[in-house]
Amino acid sequence: MKRLDPRSAQARRAEGWVGFAVMLAIVIGLFWATGRFGWPTWIAFAAASLAASFSVWDVLLAPGATYRSWRYAISEKDIELHHGLWARYRTLVPMSRIQHVHSRQGPIQKRYGLATVTFSTAAGSHQIPGVTEEEAERIRKQIAEWAGVADADA
Repeated sequence: MKRLDPRSAQARRAEGWVGFAVMLAIVIGLFWATGRFGWPTWIAFAAASLAASFSVWDVLLAPGATYRSWRYAISEKDIELHHGLWARYRTLVPMSRIQHVHSRQGPIQKRYGLATVTFSTAAGSHQIPGVTEEEAERIRKQIAEWAGVADADA
Protein backbone atom coordinates (compact mmCIF):
# COMPACT_ATOMS: atom_id res chain seq x y z
CA MET A 1 0.00 0.00 0.00
CA LYS A 2 1.26 3.45 -0.92
CA ARG A 3 0.91 6.59 1.17
CA LEU A 4 0.02 10.05 -0.02
CA ASP A 5 2.81 12.56 -0.58
CA PRO A 6 3.90 14.15 2.74
CA ARG A 7 3.20 17.59 1.23
CA SER A 8 -0.50 16.69 1.21
CA ALA A 9 -0.61 17.49 4.95
CA GLN A 10 0.91 20.92 4.27
CA ALA A 11 -1.58 21.55 1.45
CA ARG A 12 -4.49 20.53 3.67
CA ARG A 13 -3.17 22.84 6.39
CA ALA A 14 -3.07 25.72 3.85
CA GLU A 15 -6.68 24.93 2.91
CA GLY A 16 -7.52 25.09 6.61
CA TRP A 17 -6.00 28.58 6.83
CA VAL A 18 -8.18 29.70 3.91
CA GLY A 19 -11.24 28.35 5.71
CA PHE A 20 -10.10 30.16 8.87
CA ALA A 21 -9.90 33.46 6.98
CA VAL A 22 -13.44 33.02 5.66
CA MET A 23 -14.79 32.16 9.11
CA LEU A 24 -12.93 35.10 10.64
CA ALA A 25 -14.59 37.46 8.14
CA ILE A 26 -18.01 36.03 9.04
CA VAL A 27 -17.35 36.39 12.77
CA ILE A 28 -16.17 39.98 12.33
CA GLY A 29 -19.35 40.64 10.34
CA LEU A 30 -21.44 39.16 13.14
CA PHE A 31 -19.72 41.31 15.76
CA TRP A 32 -20.34 44.36 13.57
CA ALA A 33 -24.01 43.39 13.10
CA THR A 34 -24.35 42.79 16.84
CA GLY A 35 -23.23 46.35 17.57
CA ARG A 36 -25.07 47.91 14.63
CA PHE A 37 -28.46 46.22 15.02
CA GLY A 38 -28.46 45.50 18.74
CA TRP A 39 -28.47 41.72 18.36
CA PRO A 40 -27.62 39.65 21.41
CA THR A 41 -23.83 39.38 21.77
CA TRP A 42 -23.99 35.67 22.55
CA ILE A 43 -24.65 35.04 18.83
CA ALA A 44 -21.30 36.51 17.81
CA PHE A 45 -19.47 34.81 20.70
CA ALA A 46 -21.04 31.43 19.87
CA ALA A 47 -20.03 31.84 16.22
CA ALA A 48 -16.49 32.82 17.29
CA SER A 49 -16.24 29.73 19.51
CA LEU A 50 -17.43 27.43 16.73
CA ALA A 51 -15.08 29.05 14.22
CA ALA A 52 -12.15 28.66 16.61
CA SER A 53 -12.98 24.98 17.18
CA PHE A 54 -13.27 24.22 13.47
CA SER A 55 -10.09 26.15 12.72
CA VAL A 56 -8.07 24.25 15.31
CA TRP A 57 -9.29 21.02 13.74
CA ASP A 58 -8.69 22.15 10.13
CA VAL A 59 -5.28 23.73 10.69
CA LEU A 60 -3.66 21.73 13.47
CA LEU A 61 -5.21 18.27 13.75
CA ALA A 62 -6.85 17.09 10.52
CA PRO A 63 -3.91 17.50 8.10
CA GLY A 64 -1.62 15.05 9.88
CA ALA A 65 -4.40 12.64 10.80
CA THR A 66 -5.67 12.52 7.23
CA TYR A 67 -2.18 11.95 5.87
CA ARG A 68 -1.55 9.10 8.31
CA SER A 69 -4.88 7.42 7.57
CA TRP A 70 -4.73 7.33 3.74
CA ARG A 71 -3.35 4.36 1.78
CA TYR A 72 -3.93 3.15 -1.76
CA ALA A 73 -2.87 0.30 -4.02
CA ILE A 74 -3.42 -0.06 -7.74
CA SER A 75 -3.17 -3.37 -9.57
CA GLU A 76 -4.25 -4.60 -12.97
CA LYS A 77 -7.44 -6.03 -11.43
CA ASP A 78 -8.53 -3.38 -8.93
CA ILE A 79 -7.87 -0.24 -6.89
CA GLU A 80 -7.82 -0.54 -3.12
CA LEU A 81 -8.38 2.54 -0.93
CA HIS A 82 -7.98 2.72 2.87
CA HIS A 83 -8.90 5.93 4.69
CA GLY A 84 -10.90 7.43 7.53
CA LEU A 85 -10.26 8.83 10.97
CA TRP A 86 -13.10 7.63 13.22
CA ALA A 87 -14.66 5.18 10.81
CA ARG A 88 -12.19 3.24 8.69
CA TYR A 89 -13.17 2.79 5.05
CA ARG A 90 -11.70 0.05 2.89
CA THR A 91 -12.86 0.27 -0.69
CA LEU A 92 -12.05 -2.15 -3.49
CA VAL A 93 -12.94 -0.91 -6.99
CA PRO A 94 -12.63 -3.46 -9.83
CA MET A 95 -10.95 -2.06 -12.94
CA SER A 96 -13.76 -3.55 -15.04
CA ARG A 97 -16.24 -1.16 -13.33
CA ILE A 98 -14.34 2.07 -13.96
CA GLN A 99 -15.98 4.26 -16.60
CA HIS A 100 -14.05 7.51 -16.33
CA VAL A 101 -10.75 8.73 -14.87
CA HIS A 102 -9.28 12.21 -14.59
CA SER A 103 -6.91 14.28 -12.49
CA ARG A 104 -7.50 17.73 -11.07
CA GLN A 105 -5.44 20.33 -9.30
CA GLY A 106 -6.68 23.34 -7.35
CA PRO A 107 -4.57 26.42 -6.67
CA ILE A 108 -3.31 25.18 -3.29
CA GLN A 109 -2.45 21.74 -4.67
CA LYS A 110 -0.65 23.43 -7.56
CA ARG A 111 1.46 25.44 -5.12
CA TYR A 112 2.58 22.20 -3.45
CA GLY A 113 3.02 20.25 -6.71
CA LEU A 114 0.15 17.88 -5.92
CA ALA A 115 -2.95 16.62 -7.70
CA THR A 116 -6.01 14.42 -7.10
CA VAL A 117 -6.91 11.46 -9.29
CA THR A 118 -10.66 10.79 -9.54
CA PHE A 119 -12.20 7.70 -11.09
CA SER A 120 -15.89 6.99 -11.58
CA THR A 121 -18.04 3.88 -11.71
CA ALA A 122 -21.79 3.57 -12.22
CA ALA A 123 -22.14 3.54 -8.42
CA GLY A 124 -20.21 6.76 -7.79
CA SER A 125 -16.76 8.24 -7.81
CA HIS A 126 -13.62 7.75 -5.73
CA GLN A 127 -10.44 9.72 -5.46
CA ILE A 128 -6.80 9.50 -4.49
CA PRO A 129 -5.93 12.97 -3.13
CA GLY A 130 -2.52 14.45 -2.49
CA VAL A 131 -0.20 12.63 -4.88
CA THR A 132 2.54 14.37 -6.84
CA GLU A 133 1.66 15.74 -10.26
CA GLU A 134 3.86 13.13 -11.94
CA GLU A 135 2.35 10.30 -9.89
CA ALA A 136 -1.17 11.54 -10.67
CA GLU A 137 -0.39 11.53 -14.39
CA ARG A 138 1.08 8.03 -14.17
CA ILE A 139 -1.87 6.72 -12.12
CA ARG A 140 -4.42 8.31 -14.45
CA LYS A 141 -2.84 6.80 -17.55
CA GLN A 142 -2.41 3.40 -15.90
CA ILE A 143 -6.03 3.24 -14.73
CA ALA A 144 -7.26 4.35 -18.16
CA GLU A 145 -5.22 1.62 -19.82
CA TRP A 146 -6.14 -1.18 -17.40
CA ALA A 147 -9.82 -0.18 -17.23
CA GLY A 148 -10.04 0.19 -21.00
CA VAL A 149 -11.54 3.68 -20.85
CA ALA A 150 -10.75 6.76 -22.88
CA ASP A 151 -8.17 8.97 -21.17
CA ALA A 152 -10.23 11.98 -20.07
CA ASP A 153 -7.26 14.37 -19.85
CA ALA A 154 -5.50 13.27 -23.03
